[in-house]
Parts: sequence; C-alpha cells; structure tokens
Amino acid sequence: MVFLLLLTTQTVFTRADDKPASPLSQAHAHNDYLHDRPLYDALDHGFNSVEADVFLVGDKLLVGHTLGETTPDRTLAALYLDPLRQRVRSGGGQVQPGGGPFRLFIDIKSSAEPTYAALTTLLASYSDMLSQVQDDKFQTCAINVVISGNRPQATMAAEKKRFAGIDGRLSDLNSDVASHLIPVISDNWKSHFQWRGAGEIPAEEKQKLRQWVRQAHADGRQIRFWGTPDTPPMWRVLQDSGVDMINTDDLPGLEKFLRDNRSNH
Repeated sequence: MVFLLLLTTQTVFTRADDKPASPLSQAHAHNDYLHDRPLYDALDHGFNSVEADVFLVGDKLLVGHTLGETTPDRTLAALYLDPLRQRVRSGGGQVQPGGGPFRLFIDIKSSAEPTYAALTTLLASYSDMLSQVQDDKFQTCAINVVISGNRPQATMAAEKKRFAGIDGRLSDLNSDVASHLIPVISDNWKSHFQWRGAGEIPAEEKQKLRQWVRQAHADGRQIRFWGTPDTPPMWRVLQDSGVDMINTDDLPGLEKFLRDNRSNH
C-alpha cells in the first residue's frame, strides 16, 4: 500500500525523464486534447493551463475539435476532471507544486445554454478542487475553470453559486463587471495585429499590446491571445509585454523557451 502511494506520487510530480517539471505560469496548451496524452503531456512540460473543446452529446460532455472527432470514451471527466482530482489529492491540494491555481479552459462548441447546464451539474461534483463564487464572494481553490467559446454570459452572471468564470474579449476591457465573473481577456491575435512573429514587432503594435495588458491587469484580469504563431520572437514579445498565458501547440518548444529565458523575467 505504501509502495503504491509513493509510486502514484512519483508519477504525478515527475516527467517521463524523471526530472521535476517546475511550473511555467505563462504556458497554455491550446487544443490540449490533440496531444498524444491529453493533460499529461502538458503537465509533464510544466504547463499550468490547458484548453479543451467540449460538445454535449446526449447527457455526456465529449472532448474533440469537431463533433465528428468525438468518441463516447473521451469525456471531459475522463480526460481532465478525474485525473486532475487525482493530481490534486496526491499533490497536497495543488495540480503543479508551487504553481498556484491551475487554469482549465472549457471551450463550449455546442449550444451554450444546455451545454453549460450539463457542465454546471458535472462541475458541482468536483467542487472540492474548483475555485468558486458564492453570493459574489470568490473562493480560491486548486483549479480555476474558465468558459470560452459559446458562453452563456447572462446565465452565468445571474448565478448565486458558480464554478467557473467567463473568458472575456478585448471589448470587455474597461468593463465594470467583477473580475471573478470575467477573470480573463482573450482574443484573436490576427484580428488586432499585423505582425506574425517574424523579425521585430512594429513599435505601434508593441505599444498597443502593452497598453491592453496594463488595462487588463489594472482591472484584476489576466490576458491571452489565440492565433499567435509558435515562434520564439512571438513568445518573446508576449513574455516581455506581460501577457499572462502564451498560447501554443508546441509544448516542448515553449517549455524550452520559457525555461531558457526564465532567469531574465
């Protein structure tokens, strides 16, 4: 029994090469479920944030990029919530040791209201590890859930008890909405910037990016962009500008970049 417990703990806190994966707070795994080992590959690379697309099929929340790619066994619970619960219980209440709350982005791809209703019921059964809001008071726990995609914003805003926040957009900057309701500002990089991650970013675009980051932080929110090319110059600009989550499909590439550049930030 003791041996099994130790083995479980070792599996949770070490990488495949037996080196500890210290947490990388800025590392966000975009479309995480497309990797060979959903969640686990990201954790092994030290990521503290992942994203999963979900579809409501019958009464199940299935994970996949498109509805046609979903299968009955690839549920949100099986791929993410259950292994995260095991990780939290084995890790003294944390997903990544010393990493602070882990971010789980759930991108709703099916109809917003029925999917969120099913998701709320599911999340309630994992309430022991989820940050939550009760009567407008935020309680931090091991995992912060953020709802993206088809977001039932009015429904979520009206809830007295809530296990997730809303993934906002740049249009939500300067909003007076509570930061626990919209904890993150996310948007499509290519809709707002011409620079594509090669050479130097134009000065006016760098200034615009930094202004948006400052405003998000002043409002108590984090910020990220999707559609950013996976290049070191892009990662450098995002890191230097204080973007909270660097979106990537290249787990080892971003890990290497962040670890090589950690001492300077």
